[in-house]
Amino acid sequence: MPLALITGAARANSIAAAIVPRLRADGWTVVTSDLADADIPADLSTSEGPGRLVDDVVRKHGPISALVLCHAHDVESGILDTTAESFDLHVAVNARATLLLIAAFARQVPSAGGAIVALTSDHTTGNLPYGASKGALDRIVISAARELGPLGVSANAVNPGPIDTGWMDDATRTTLSGMQPLGRLGEPRDIAGIVSFLVSEAGRWVSGQLLHTDGGFSARF
Repeated sequence: MPLALITGAARANSIAAAIVPRLRADGWTVVTSDLADADIPADLSTSEGPGRLVDDVVRKHGPISALVLCHAHDVESGILDTTAESFDLHVAVNARATLLLIAAFARQVPSAGGAIVALTSDHTTGNLPYGASKGALDRIVISAARELGPLGVSANAVNPGPIDTGWMDDATRTTLSGMQPLGRLGEPRDIAGIVSFLVSEAGRWVSGQLLHTDGGFSARF
């Protein structure tokens, strides 16, 4: 069975946690990573952590065919109250770790190629370091589609929009539901299905895209 590495799957109600059983049902062997409660723990805030993670997975389980990046550091702040330390940590986890994971993945990718999918966001105002680091992630992933295409690697960034993973209060849930053309909030399983397609052989022709897979939420303006 092909092997998929999924980062950021620690929380039970997260998007990543929904992707894990979906890919397993598709026939993938799935390995997860996070600081705790993971198959292979990794600290992605360090410069050594991403490469060490990929090396550990390959040594224990064999070559990785799909890299699904769901990890994120997110502490809300704006221009006037974002510290340099906070900004640096967001960039380290959300952007630098993405770059290093993709590079390590590319160095071991099987001859049949592989797929990269990374979750992104356009939430920036009032959440500046998160949004700025996710913007860097977008450019890294799209660049990977061009640079790694000759290796048979597809790469896409997926913007799921507002997904109800437990962070919303009732007022937020009601407001956002009213902004959705389909009349409901997105659920982790919705994004799991999209990731399932993108990492499959049928979905690998899609590459180099920033996909708004948000039920029409971004089409409201």
